[in-house]
Formats: sequence, C-alpha cells, structure tokens
Amino acid sequence: MADLKTDLGKLKLKNPVMTASGTFGYGGEYTEYFDISRLGAVVVKGISSFPWEGNPTPRVAETASGMLNAIGLHNPGVKKFLHAPEYMPFLRKSGATVIVNIWGRSIDEYCDVTARLEAEKDGIAALEINISCPNIKAGGIAFGTDLKLLAKVISEVRKQTSLPLITKLSPNVSNIAEFAKAAEDSGTDIISLINTLPGMAIDIETRKPKIANVKGGLSGPAIKPVAVRMVYDASKAVKIPIIGMGGIVTAADAIEFFLAGAKAIAVGTAIFADPMAPIKVIDGINEYLDKHKCKSVKDIVGKIVI
Repeated sequence: MADLKTDLGKLKLKNPVMTASGTFGYGGEYTEYFDISRLGAVVVKGISSFPWEGNPTPRVAETASGMLNAIGLHNPGVKKFLHAPEYMPFLRKSGATVIVNIWGRSIDEYCDVTARLEAEKDGIAALEINISCPNIKAGGIAFGTDLKLLAKVISEVRKQTSLPLITKLSPNVSNIAEFAKAAEDSGTDIISLINTLPGMAIDIETRKPKIANVKGGLSGPAIKPVAVRMVYDASKAVKIPIIGMGGIVTAADAIEFFLAGAKAIAVGTAIFADPMAPIKVIDGINEYLDKHKCKSVKDIVGKIVI
C-alpha cells in the first residue's frame, strides 16, 4: 500500500482526507459509522466567540447534483465547545486530528475566538479561518472578497495563535490567485478552497424560495469543475500547501484535485448522502496509487499534463 502520510508544513496528517467544515458536525455524530480517528482530520463546524442560532428554517434544499444551505453558522460558542462533553472533550478522547473552523463578524470577534482557543489548544491541530463572513463594521462586505480585509483578518488572527493557520478562500472573486497570494503574504500557513457558491431555488407551486434565507450556498458535485479550476490557479500563485474541496464524492474526484495542485482534500456534501464517503475516498486513493505504482500522494500532486 502507498504511504498516505501528508505533510502540510506545520500540520502533519496520517492521510490527505479530511471533512469539510459544516458537513460533519463535531465528529460525535458519525462514530456509529466508523472510527473518526481514521480520517486525516476532522474539521468541526464553525465556532464563534458567542453562541449563535443561525438562520430560520428551512435551511437546506436539494438541487440537481448538489444542495443549497443557509444554516447561518449555527454553533454553541467557543466556551461551550471547549468544555461541554460532546464537543472538544469528546474529540480529545477520540484520537482524531482536530481542526477548528472559526468565524466572526468583525476582526475583534475573529481575534477573540482565536485567543480563547489558543488558551486551551490541547488536542487542536490547526485553525481554519472562514473569511466568507460579512464584516459588520464595513457595511457587510465579506472578508474574503476584499483584499485589504482578507489581509487584515489573517494578520491579526496570526498574532493570537501559534497553531497552524488555514484560510478558507471564498470563490466569489474574479481572480482567486490574487487572493491566494494575499493570504500567503499575510501569514496563513495553508489555503483551503473553495467555499460554497451563492445560489437560489424556488418552489414553483408555492412560488416561495425553498430556503427561508432566500439565497444560500451551493455545494456538491455541481461545483467541482469550478473548484478544480480554482485550486489549479491558486497552486500556481503560492508556495504554501493547498487543501482542495468542492464536490468530492469519490476517490476519482479527489485525484483530480491532487493533479490540479492540492496536497490534501476535504469531503463535504457527499457525507449527507453517504456517511462513509470519506473512508471510501481514503481506500480509493490507496487503490489508485497502487494501480499507478505511486509510493505516495506526493507523486501525483500538481502532475497534470498540459
């Protein structure tokens, strides 16, 4: 069998397959299906410095080759996450590599949640910054679609922690390479992409939007070609590792991301249809590498033939 160990700089993983934030809860929900420590990493649902109820229901709608969601970053807040037994205490006991996704509505909120996680970081392998949030102090402009805001939030969060930092880029920009380079220059250790694309669905009988928030984030196989292209473009712009995601269902999907330049991948929406999807992807990557006589995933990263 090939060596699946994955080196993302300061972050070392047993294999390159992790879960995408928001699609795997906090890990405990899936223990009846498999040992979550088998994953390269568990990326938990986004955590803020305060409890947050998210958006009104309905918050999810199935679409052709994907789904729309407007959960609204519902989470228990950092204090409960760190101390309630079903969250971080459970994850510490599970043996899983844990990455905590963080978000805020202002730079101060990002810094606050980061500092509190840094103070009790035992069992946390890395932080992932969700920069697709609107900045309430800048008229609702998303951090991830403004180069100056992106640079500021990363550089300020960097000051609050010694943990490896992953920045999850928004796809809602015209030049992803430019934003990837700005994230690298601002101090992030790793880039992950892509987050969801904005979308909308309408029930033609009621003539109402299918989700209460009207618009939501599109994920699933429908966005994979966009995600692969953005990973490819970003990989040409930066030297730091890239985690690719967006529509990965099978090992073949994951291989596309590796060839495009990703060093690791995340499985997300596929988990809703098949909780075993991440494990099947791990096994499938192994089979592909053996079939092609590759010793490790490194042998295929960025090896697209143009």
